[in-house]
Amino acid sequence: MASEAAADGRIPRYCELPRHSDLGLAYSWDVWAPDDDLGTINNITEASVRSAAGEVQTGRRYNLSLPLELPDPPMFTRRPFTHHILQLDRRTYDDYLDGFYLQGSSQWDSLLHVRAGRFGLYKGRQAEPAEHVASGGAGLEAWAEHGIVARGVLLDLAAVAEQRGQPIRAGVERRFGADFLREVAEAEGIGFRRGDILLIRTGWLADYLAADAHRRAWLANTSDVAGLHAGEATAEFLWDAGCAAVVADNPTLEASPGDLAIGSLHRRLIPMLGMAVGELWNLEGLAAACRADGRYTCCVVAVPLNLSAAIGSPANAVAIR
Repeated sequence: MASEAAADGRIPRYCELPRHSDLGLAYSWDVWAPDDDLGTINNITEASVRSAAGEVQTGRRYNLSLPLELPDPPMFTRRPFTHHILQLDRRTYDDYLDGFYLQGSSQWDSLLHVRAGRFGLYKGRQAEPAEHVASGGAGLEAWAEHGIVARGVLLDLAAVAEQRGQPIRAGVERRFGADFLREVAEAEGIGFRRGDILLIRTGWLADYLAADAHRRAWLANTSDVAGLHAGEATAEFLWDAGCAAVVADNPTLEASPGDLAIGSLHRRLIPMLGMAVGELWNLEGLAAACRADGRYTCCVVAVPLNLSAAIGSPANAVAIR
């Protein structure tokens, strides 16, 4: 549903958002319509899509999704899926998956993914995610219907860290705050536009893909991950940049295991701000192309599953330059 606030172009800055009286966190529940299921995907408008299409200069495409079977072994105690192939008759085949976790590989988090404790989901909704299945709404089907086509902005944190002699390793917690994000954007010559998808390359995936089976198994069982700082300054940066979504190449977006005194970036972004989040996206091919010609923008097209009340979905994303 279109945003009432967006109709006149007026989206409040982070410092203007109200704060939850109990949580002390800024929230966007009144920015868009009362029945809004899109959150920051509202920032994708016809005008922003036309602008994003202008990023296509060469026509080269970059798949941003890992093979569905990676990571292997799966992370966060998930189990691997089983792919069944059936022969229906002499000429026809079919197939299906058992035990398929929708957030097991390159994926989207829907607005049903995280609660703000007893204060509910996005917009303070108290219904459990399973209760949304019958009525639809609040899951990824709203994003699928709206369409995710946006200018992608790659912030290659890993490349800058490596230039400084501080390479990022998978399995080591490291926090990247708003100031560093600004430094990288300035170094790349990036100015943000409302409706952008921020593609955060931490280097976690590059290290994972280079690892042998033994180390991959170890990484699947460690909670230490380099990622975004979970503090309020990061949420403020992402909101004021006008992001439609923030996506990372690591499994957690924020640094993990984190610090209880700082809090959870997922909680700040998803239930409080309605921000679309993606994780484990494969940014390696795109990043190499960006470094080669010094242009860190592209057009991103993603098609999450049109599944009622889905909590997650494969990314199904491609970058076009």
